[in-house]
Amino acid sequence: MFYGVVVWDPWLIVAQIVCLQCLYYLTLGVFLSFLVGTRVSRMSLVYFFDFATVTTSTVTGWCVIASFLLSSIAGAGYMLYLIERAKKCLDFSATLYIIHLFICLVYGGWPSSITWWVVNGTGVALMALLSEYLCIRQELREIPMM
Repeated sequence: MFYGVVVWDPWLIVAQIVCLQCLYYLTLGVFLSFLVGTRVSRMSLVYFFDFATVTTSTVTGWCVIASFLLSSIAGAGYMLYLIERAKKCLDFSATLYIIHLFICLVYGGWPSSITWWVVNGTGVALMALLSEYLCIRQELREIPMM
């Protein structure tokens, strides 16, 4: 972590976005395989990117919702170590979910389910606020003097 003059490094920003996105989907896959994989006969990308699977009408849909929200909490932890600055957390959270929206658009069309929008809106808010809180706590720790 560095304080003072910050040099703008676009390659670092792109690398952080790619790492955060990969870690988010890896974590989402782990949660989906534990929560949803035990309930369905075959896991597929539908549970990642299709808005129709995010529903409150089935137990499997609730498991998908829980997976997305748990992945947001894990994403906040990842940002503590990848981003390290509280003022950048909202930007990186929003970028992650905008990329997720774009992938969902390509995969299954415009998400017309209100549940999908509520879950992802809650996810981005949860990730941004929790990561900002964690980063502020780390930034405000005392610097040890030998």
